Amino acid sequence: MRFLHGGFGRDAVPYEQAYAEQRRLHASRVADEITDVCVLQEHLPVYTAGKRTKATAFPTDDVAVLTVDRGGEITWHGPGQLVGYPVVKLPVPLDSVGHVRRIEEALIGTCAEFGVETARLAGRSGVWVLGDHPPAPDVPPSAARAHGQHRKIAAIGVRIERCTSLHGFGLNCDPDLTAFDRIVPCGLEDAGVTSLSAELGRPVAPAEVVPVVERHLTRVFAADRR
Repeated sequence: MRFLHGGFGRDAVPYEQAYAEQRRLHASRVADEITDVCVLQEHLPVYTAGKRTKATAFPTDDVAVLTVDRGGEITWHGPGQLVGYPVVKLPVPLDSVGHVRRIEEALIGTCAEFGVETARLAGRSGVWVLGDHPPAPDVPPSAARAHGQHRKIAAIGVRIERCTSLHGFGLNCDPDLTAFDRIVPCGLEDAGVTSLSAELGRPVAPAEVVPVVERHLTRVFAADRR
């Protein structure tokens, strides 16, 4: 897998620009003009809503939301979050769930390397820090850690088109988690959010995470090709 860096920090990439580039890479991969590739970057602040987003999950104010063609529901992207778009040609018969599981495995390995223990949560996609207390819908998503609840550290939403993947993941490194309080993240009213920085008590910039996530993505996708 080859990695491309779209932009970080002051060079964060607008979502629409990144999506256009993703589509260009997808067409090239479908035509076998390039090998599997993954674009890593930060976005300027944006809310995006997948195909299954319920009306009750949208922000209650006038903030703009982009409707996109991935799976999953509504989420936020912005500074402090590492976004990855693996454009991968999948073997036939297609296994879209297996593709998501491989991304999860890479992100679990990445978090572990930073000293954050994470896991999958039954019935829910993404990567989670597990808590000791039951979820409560009256707790803002950004406050889940303070209440000892399950909290998502990485969200995943993909689309498979012409046997090749689009979209990918958002790993919270050091974002302003209150951005998630304006929505129902991933459509889960009882789910919280967290970040590497929140769990470790120190700033963890996306650029610090890039080489680690590249190594783990390479590992899981290389294993899939054996």
